[in-house]
Amino acid sequence: MRIGELSEQTGTPRRLLRYYEEQGLIVADRSPNGYRDYDERFVDRVLQIRGLLDAGLPTRIIKQILPCLDKPRTIYFPDATPEMLGTLQHELDRMTERIGFLTRNRDAIAEYLDAVRLYDGGPEASSPGACRVGGR
Repeated sequence: MRIGELSEQTGTPRRLLRYYEEQGLIVADRSPNGYRDYDERFVDRVLQIRGLLDAGLPTRIIKQILPCLDKPRTIYFPDATPEMLGTLQHELDRMTERIGFLTRNRDAIAEYLDAVRLYDGGPEASSPGACRVGGR
């Protein structure tokens, strides 16, 4: 598929796809006319890359762990350094902490929505600390 198709299927700007290629995260074949041609498997790969970037991992770490995310999963790191393992542990800990924050925020929003949906205009609505929603 051409870069425009990959861009459309993943919601990733073409410029960003070129950057991923420059960083060695994806590889395109070149047609005789010079157009990039991506294998269908890169749709999932680009989505994985975007998720890892959104989680805060730098491209240099993503490049090292991408082979472990492919299937079948054969994890083998002949060049894993203590620094890389430390970085991965730090990122894992940071993601776990972020997931905890997101979970608490999701639960608070869900609780708030439940309360708003059940709201019947009772005495709680006029208390000084009550939030007013929708002009009630």
